[in-house]
Amino acid sequence: MSGPADHSHLVPLDVAGRADRLRAVLMADGLDGLLVTNLTNVRYLTGFTGSAGRVMITDDSLTLVVDGRYGEQAHQQLAAAGVAADIRVGLTQTELQAHLQSAAPASARIGIEAAHVSIAEHKRFASVFHHQFVQTEQLIEGLRRTKDDGEVDRIEAAGAIASQALTDVFDLLDDEPTERAFQLALDRRMEDLGAECPSFGTIVASGPNAALAHHHPDDRRIVEGDSLVLDFGATLDGYHSDMTRTLLIGDVDPWLTEAYGAVFAAQAAGVAAVRAGIAGIELDNVCRDHLVDAGFGAFYTHGTGHGVGLVIHETPWATPSSADDIRLGDVVTVEPGAYREGVGGIRIEDTVVVTADGCRPLTHTPKDLACLRSPRMI
Repeated sequence: MSGPADHSHLVPLDVAGRADRLRAVLMADGLDGLLVTNLTNVRYLTGFTGSAGRVMITDDSLTLVVDGRYGEQAHQQLAAAGVAADIRVGLTQTELQAHLQSAAPASARIGIEAAHVSIAEHKRFASVFHHQFVQTEQLIEGLRRTKDDGEVDRIEAAGAIASQALTDVFDLLDDEPTERAFQLALDRRMEDLGAECPSFGTIVASGPNAALAHHHPDDRRIVEGDSLVLDFGATLDGYHSDMTRTLLIGDVDPWLTEAYGAVFAAQAAGVAAVRAGIAGIELDNVCRDHLVDAGFGAFYTHGTGHGVGLVIHETPWATPSSADDIRLGDVVTVEPGAYREGVGGIRIEDTVVVTADGCRPLTHTPKDLACLRSPRMI
């Protein structure tokens, strides 16, 4: 087994430049500032990773307010990210609110992240700030969806960790492990290789369980005749990877073999279709139409893809009801599948980055069954 990968070659993240890009958005929307409460958005703007922090950004200031647990961490992380900000520490709720209030310009129109603030919080902010709060949607998320070279590098490196981890634990399948045991081994190996944690709850779904798109691994043993769906990813510097591979173990139900070929072709067509300007619904249709034509349309029960970044599911979406388009710099998944109750399921997924001439895969584990078989599967 290989040891932890060296990631010192990765392109640096441009965290310091994000505040000015957000200011341009605020100016265009007629806002004097934005109160940022979503922790992922706080991290994106500042590099701060603590579990409690809020940001007030105006046209000429950036203020991070944290509680007493995180003062030193905030100074260290913002310095490492090259972010110039006023860091204020409070010990009580009253102090924290006073810091935010003093950071806001007088008589200002302040944006508030409507999707991340409860009604009770909104009332409390309004009573404390005495500003005009304007509900906003997707301001920072709209910036987050377009990835720079440093972000793409980390997503691809996280994908490489996940791929190597699968290679390293693959032979465990010869001993017919339980789904749960294989999941734990895969997760532990990703962390050994340098991942902060798995990107999400790793899916190991075998036999009839593979018919459940988001099955939670249990004590079922992985045996001959199973399809085995492995949906997993690693997290590196906060950025996620996402990949699914399906194995057919030994002699399987003929439906599974047919379905694998259909999903394989649909996924390849979907990846080939990814480009700047394609609508999310159109990308979904590319994969869905392939499966319909192959006779598996009724077994395709979810959308084709989603954005990936600091969270595992983010804009844009490629689903039958998506209103999103795909843009240059988006990182998206392409993951068609087919699932039959009592028999099993097939899903194949890659994460790709949208480029000037189409897209480039960021996950590289082979999909050809001939490359995926362990000795027990031959």
